[in-house]
Amino acid sequence: MTPFKALTIAGSDSGGGAGIQADLKTFQELGVYGMSAVTAVTAQNTTGVHGVYPLSASAVEEQLYAIGTDLEPQAVKTGMLFSGEIIMAAANQIKKFGWKNVVVDPVMIAKGGASLLQQEAVQALKEHLLPLATVITPNIPEAEALTGMAIRTLDDRKEAAKRLHQLGVKYAVIKGGHAEDLEETGELIDLLSVGKELIYYTSRRIPTKNTHGTGCTFAAAITAELAKGRSIKQAAETAKCFIQAAIEDDLHIGNGNGPTNHWAYKQRKKQRGG
Repeated sequence: MTPFKALTIAGSDSGGGAGIQADLKTFQELGVYGMSAVTAVTAQNTTGVHGVYPLSASAVEEQLYAIGTDLEPQAVKTGMLFSGEIIMAAANQIKKFGWKNVVVDPVMIAKGGASLLQQEAVQALKEHLLPLATVITPNIPEAEALTGMAIRTLDDRKEAAKRLHQLGVKYAVIKGGHAEDLEETGELIDLLSVGKELIYYTSRRIPTKNTHGTGCTFAAAITAELAKGRSIKQAAETAKCFIQAAIEDDLHIGNGNGPTNHWAYKQRKKQRGG
């Protein structure tokens, strides 16, 4: 059987919790063959990002050309793109090869606060990549940066989703981990906007600092499921279960914000006989 294939265009995390490493682990756990185009090399661990070394736009473009001429992906995820030039290179190759199921995780800031996207790149992201996106998966600060509005309530998130659609995005998932009312409710609500339909995914908040790479992993799970032909609703549901298991079954490694457990979802399925 020919396997489904997914491509990630993102930065390398030397600590293994986020970026290319998290994406490839997630693809593998969900039964999808993973490919990658590296946009930057980072020196980081659980305590923070200690260095960012971007590749040239031509290096990214050549990686994508090599994949496009031999290994057609059924879905594509973008993560840390760093600069406007790299965004343009990625967008051009996505259009050139007509790749579908494009999942944009608009990585802007690392867990420790380090900037992972240059300010000038935000406009390039909005103008060139978002019109190609099947789904975008911002957290609340990222959604604020892309829409130019403050997001404090669930109604604000609904409005932000509308604005993201106006930028050309087909579906939008606005994650709720940064919601201001999280401490009060003890619940985390992710909003999926499918046209005029709004779907809410609610889960309990896990009291842990080990959430490094959650955004990358969640978006990668959506990508893997879309590559397998799942609908956006099915993909988001699986991604929610995948990341919840990854956070709950903590690895407890590192001295800072530790990574999630990428094999937790499959282990749970085996235990249930699935």
